[in-house]
Amino acid sequence: MLEIKMHDGPARQGKHQGIETPNILKINMERLVPDEPMPYDVPHELAEWSVQNTIHKAKHEDTDQMAVIHGSKYKDLRLECAEALEKIGYRLFLVANPEELLKRPRDLLEIIVSLRKAMNPNSALYFSFVELNFIPLLVYLGVDLFSQTGADFYAQLGVITTPHRNYDLKKYPLYDLTFEELKQYNRNSLDFVLREARAHIQNGTLRNLVEERCCSSPETMSALRILDRDYQEFLDSYTPLY
Repeated sequence: MLEIKMHDGPARQGKHQGIETPNILKINMERLVPDEPMPYDVPHELAEWSVQNTIHKAKHEDTDQMAVIHGSKYKDLRLECAEALEKIGYRLFLVANPEELLKRPRDLLEIIVSLRKAMNPNSALYFSFVELNFIPLLVYLGVDLFSQTGADFYAQLGVITTPHRNYDLKKYPLYDLTFEELKQYNRNSLDFVLREARAHIQNGTLRNLVEERCCSSPETMSALRILDRDYQEFLDSYTPLY
């Protein structure tokens, strides 16, 4: 369970299993509750089958593990899955299909905002794959935990990751790095971005960081514009009145 210490807008800084959040959470597959994976763009019937089987499998597992919120592209199924898993007793959740959500800003906002509004505040959301320039926005939306999967994946492709954008080192030979050096560089970049987000939450300036990072790609800028246009009530609910 996540212990929330402070808010900056919808973003939360807290503690989960001894680590300050938002942060990197290192897990192994043994801590992941068995689920029924499903691609993102599938008919509603298949997504519903995935959700029902995921819930069924989760009933027989240790609730201290990480459960998976399935539902593909359907908000109603994501909410159904999350609500059922919380009733069983889970408080740590992996959001399925993260790569697809990052490509679809409108879907990303609809699903994450809906989950954050409906779920227990002390339930933690985990993204297993993320672009660094998306992290401040995801933190702003209430995502708490992240994986090193993206850092290692890009290292395998020979791509260096920075807070603003990624560079293919064959095309942009910024450094001459071995695979292990590149993997560590990318992990350090991820660590820096999360430290930066925590520092901005503490200073009440996370929104400034979000606006700065969202200028770095069409997807992040679109997401921020949609957030401000369509989800002002969600943002206002976390704005203190003086």
